[in-house]
Parts: sequence; C-alpha cells; structure tokens
Amino acid sequence: MQMSDSRVIKAPPAVVWAALLDPEVLKQCVPGCTEMSGSPEEGFAATVVQKVGPVKATFAGQVTISNRDEPNSLTLSGEGKGGAAGFAKGGADVRLVEVPEGTELQYDVEAKVGGKLAQLGSRIIDGFAKKMADQFFTNFQDAVEGPADPDAAPEAEGAAGEEGKKKGWFKRMVSS
Repeated sequence: MQMSDSRVIKAPPAVVWAALLDPEVLKQCVPGCTEMSGSPEEGFAATVVQKVGPVKATFAGQVTISNRDEPNSLTLSGEGKGGAAGFAKGGADVRLVEVPEGTELQYDVEAKVGGKLAQLGSRIIDGFAKKMADQFFTNFQDAVEGPADPDAAPEAEGAAGEEGKKKGWFKRMVSS
C-alpha cells in the first residue's frame, strides 16, 4: 500500500523538524502507542496496540530515522511483530517546505503486512493503513500547533481541559 499527502503546519520548519525527532511527540502521535523510548540517532523502540478488522494485536517494534537532511527531509521506517497476528512494516519519506503559513509537511507512506493480517485482504489493510497515516499526521499537527479551534483549548475542568492543555505543547515548549 502506498499513499502521498501533505498538510500545512503553523510553525517554522525548525520546530516541525525538532518535533519529528522527539520520542514524546512520536509516542503521542502514533495511534495505539503505549511505549516509546530511544533516540533519533539509535532509533526508537515502540509498543503499539491495534485492532485491524477482527485481529487485535500488540506490536513490538523498532522505528529508525534515516536520510536526515535537517530541516528539509527525513525517512521514518518502522517494523513491528504482533505474534500470531503477523507483522507490519512501513515507512514515510517526509519533506518540509517553508510556506507563508508555516511549514508544508509532505509525505509518501508505504506499508506492508504479513501473517494473519495479510489474510484480511487488501481493501481492509489499505483502509487501515491510510487511517493510521492520517491519524498520525493529524495528531502530529495538533501536538505542534495546537487545536484548530482556539475556543476549544481553554476549557477549565475535566479531561477535555487536560486534552486542550496537551495540544500544541511542543510548539509552546520550543518557543519559550
């Protein structure tokens, strides 16, 4: 499965670049990620729990960053094993282009699966992979620039207020 897309993030390329290399940002952005450790230089170890059709599995895997051209482009590659469910491999070539609104993040994603997951059929797998990529980059955009609706952030109480405080935290931290 292959797909390409782009989105504009309201932050300078240096901030977006730093967020792409931050394990806390990556953990927050990868759907179903329960653990993330490591460094951009040595790679990251991750644990992700996902349900694909009728198959639910915990994937233990590695994420590596290569082809680094700061702050213009990099490649994220990941591979996870989900026991009896099979395996998943994928990667994203990411390019950052400065635009008047901030940074255009362009990406080409490729994903492959094997084992029980492969038996689900390409329609289910392709839909799931597209959903995962979209969710990752939406979460990433929210982590860097904050919520799209500025009125949604200042909710005072409860979990919704906590969520509002989390969004855009990376940009605030770097900008301080």
